[in-house]
Amino acid sequence: MFAPRDSDEYLLDSERRVIRVRLHWACLAWDIFETIALLAVAVMVSYLLPPSMWLVQNVLWYAALFVLLRFAYQVVSWWVERIVVTDKRMMMTTGIITTKVLMMPIGKVTDLTYERPLLGRVLGYGTMIVESAGQIQALNRLEYLPKAEQVYDAISELVFGDKEAQKTRFSMIKAQRLARRKPMVG
Repeated sequence: MFAPRDSDEYLLDSERRVIRVRLHWACLAWDIFETIALLAVAVMVSYLLPPSMWLVQNVLWYAALFVLLRFAYQVVSWWVERIVVTDKRMMMTTGIITTKVLMMPIGKVTDLTYERPLLGRVLGYGTMIVESAGQIQALNRLEYLPKAEQVYDAISELVFGDKEAQKTRFSMIKAQRLARRKPMVG
């Protein structure tokens, strides 16, 4: 009831999921550094304060607890955020308390740009810029995208590839799904 919905629950029966990923853990790097630094400062200040300043130390440790809880919230928020590419659209689901679903039809994609910085090569992530016909869409810039080459290739195939071959593959997958749903007789 209170758990966020799985991103696959937003898919239609006529859609075929091509890729489902969560952002690379490197997007949390600054938050990790910030949390460690703030906790280190709290420990050092607490160590340097005399015992007579117990009230300040208590406030300091409550602030450190708040920093830890904030980091836990950021990690859980990263964990539930998913990017899903189907044969019809791109979706991104975000949010723990309030769920937000961003969507862009694949048919609106006019251009793809793929960037991979040096750190992205080392850690295995990239940035994909998706341009669409008309206004700027919600999913125009996807940073910290893991397996960015595979996502780029899959979207390129969906947008610019052979539509008849995609329909054949999709009809085979749909037939397999229907076969799995039918109960065994006998």
